[in-house]
Amino acid sequence: MKTKEIMVLAGIAGALLVMNAANLLRREQRRRSVELVVEHGQVKYSINCASAAELQELPGIGPALAERIIQYRERNGGFKSLEELKRVRGIGEKIFARISSYIVL
Repeated sequence: MKTKEIMVLAGIAGALLVMNAANLLRREQRRRSVELVVEHGQVKYSINCASAAELQELPGIGPALAERIIQYRERNGGFKSLEELKRVRGIGEKIFARISSYIVL
């Protein structure tokens, strides 16, 4: 095999590796957005990964509040605790109590 052919094959192999890594990363991000809690058979949403549509599945969370949650986590690098969710405008003790059993970090 000529040096040029080897370099072309190495380039193709490298491109395939990069594409595979990108696909694995996307799959992992989708998997992390919803976590199953086996002991209760209940779906829990990660407040650090859930989409706006997923957040709206929570009781008392509409489109505007879901967007504020996402904006807060983007500005602050994610939530460090569930209690930090109360810092989002519109989430007080009542809403937090209603959603706390449905969320995880």
